[in-house]
Amino acid sequence: MMKPDPVVFFLISILVIASIMDILSSRIPNWLTFPALAAGISYFTMVKGYEGFLFSLAGAAAGFGLLILPFIIGGTGAGDLKLLGAVGSILGAQGVFAVFIFSSILGGIYALAALAAKGLLAATFRRYGIILKGFIITQQFVYIPPGIKEKEIKIKFGLAIALGTGSYLSFGFYT
Repeated sequence: MMKPDPVVFFLISILVIASIMDILSSRIPNWLTFPALAAGISYFTMVKGYEGFLFSLAGAAAGFGLLILPFIIGGTGAGDLKLLGAVGSILGAQGVFAVFIFSSILGGIYALAALAAKGLLAATFRRYGIILKGFIITQQFVYIPPGIKEKEIKIKFGLAIALGTGSYLSFGFYT
C-alpha cells in the first residue's frame, strides 16, 4: 500500500489540472508544469539533500528524454514533454520510465478507440499492413502518410500521462 506522501498528493493535483486543461484546450500550460518541476526538485532536495536533488534531477531529465524525440517529430506537444519531466522530478528516473510505459500503452488504447469512434480503425490497419507488406517484399521502408480524417484525430497525451501515473501509483510501485 502506498504511504500518504504530500508530494504524491501534489502530483495527483497537478495531473488532474493538466488533464482538464489538455481536454478543454489541447494545451498544458507552463504555469502548471514549471512550478511542478521546481517543486519536485525542491522537495527532494530539502528532504534528502544532495542525493534527493540528484534523484529528482535525474527523473526530470529522464521524463524530458523519453518524450523529446516524439516532440521533435511532432507526435506530442511541448506541454506533454514538460509534464512528464515534472512527473519525473517527483517519481525519479525509474518511476518516470514505468509511467512512460503505462502512459504509452494507455495512449495507444486511447488512439485505437478514437480511430474506431471515427470509423477509421480498419483503414488505418490496412495502411499499416500495406507498409509492412512493402517492407517484407522489398526490404525498404516506405511510409504512407495518414489521410486527412486520421490527421484530424488529436490524442490528449496529458490525460494518458495522468492515467499512466495513476496506474503506477495504484499498483503500489511508489514507496
